[in-house]
Parts: sequence; structure tokens; C-alpha cells
Amino acid sequence: MSVSQRVRLGAGEAIRRGWEQLEELGAIRAGSARARRFRSFEEGAVIRFPATALYGEEHIDIGAYSLFGPQLTLSAGWLPGAPVTGVGVRIGSGVLVGRGSGIVAHESVEIGDGVFTGHHVYITDANHGYADPTLPIGQQHAAPRPVRIGAGSWLGHGSIVLPGSDIGQHVVVGAGSVVTGALPDYCVAVGNPARVVRRHVAGEGWVRIDRDPSESSAPLLPPTAIGVLGDD
Repeated sequence: MSVSQRVRLGAGEAIRRGWEQLEELGAIRAGSARARRFRSFEEGAVIRFPATALYGEEHIDIGAYSLFGPQLTLSAGWLPGAPVTGVGVRIGSGVLVGRGSGIVAHESVEIGDGVFTGHHVYITDANHGYADPTLPIGQQHAAPRPVRIGAGSWLGHGSIVLPGSDIGQHVVVGAGSVVTGALPDYCVAVGNPARVVRRHVAGEGWVRIDRDPSESSAPLLPPTAIGVLGDD
């Protein structure tokens, strides 16, 4: 190996070690000055470095031991410093949000304990209007609609949760799915718009829900008795 190759390899290793140290030092942790900007930021919670966009922290609660990957967008309110009329963003304990994800609330996004997501997931209660053809759509704002994600749920890579979505507890949302409304507890939902393909039923375990493929927007089945997981 030539001297120049050894120098390049050594420099690359030094850069990687330096970046790892930068990531460690730049993370937002409970007790730090940046964490104190939040409405609450509980023990053990970490937002990895770098976070690409953070504002409205005074309207955001971060639960204990929740972990957020780098390149995170997390905001509450229409603009930095603007008041929030709803609950803002409330994130429970033990939540894991993948890298490159975005959580954007104009009024209310609530995420329960133990929710995990893949990378590049987007969750928002905000949308744009298009009624006035004389204005750019980006300048027309629709009224926010609250979003709730129940405890213990999983959102797959690249999934999108749109305004008005109400996801129950222990729900699997498949990768790339788009949630537009209500999903009941203990179900698996996939597609655009996301539809239920499995439910957990007491005494039966996980039951497949069969539908006509053309009925992609068919209403969800009514809730059934749900047992404790592990019965099947």
C-alpha cells in the first residue's frame, strides 16, 4: 500500500470518528439548553444530530426514553413563535421515530407510548386548500384536523398519516401506506388509502379481512371483541 493510500485511509477514519463524536455531542438530551425550549422533554429522550427543522418547541411534549433519528422535522404552530390553539405535539414514552421523518402540527398531533416508525415517515394535521384559483395552492391553508396514533403501533417506512387520521392501539401500517381516516385497534392496514387487511379477534387470533380489490375505499368493518395478543 502506498503512502498516499495510507494517508487517505487514515484521514477517512479520522473524519468518521469526528462525525460520530459530532453526532454524540450535537444530540438534544434532557437537561440541555435546547431541550429546555420544549414544553416538556423527559429523562432519557434523545433527538439525534442533525435535526433539520425544529420550531414551536414550547408547544411540544417529548416523553421519557423516546428516540428520534437524524434529519428530523418537528414543528408545532403555523409559524415560529405563533400561538397554538390546540394541544400542539404530544409524544409519549418509549417512542422511536426513524431518520428523515417529519411531524408537523398546526394544532394537534398526539402519539401514544411505544409507537415505532420506519424511516421517512410523515405525520401532519395540516393541509392546503385549492378553492381560490387566483392564489397559489401553497398560500391556501385548510383548517387543521387532529391526528392521533395509539400506543404500541408501528408505521412502516415511507408511510404518511394525513389530517383527521385516528389510528388505534397496536396497529401496523404497512410501508408506503397513506392513512386518511380511522383505523381500529389491533389491525394491519396497507395501501393508499390504507385499508384493514387483518384484525385480531378474541379466540381466533389474527384474522384476514377479504375484500373485493375494487373496493379500495370501502368502509372499515365494525369493531369486534379484541383479545390479548398471543392467544393465537
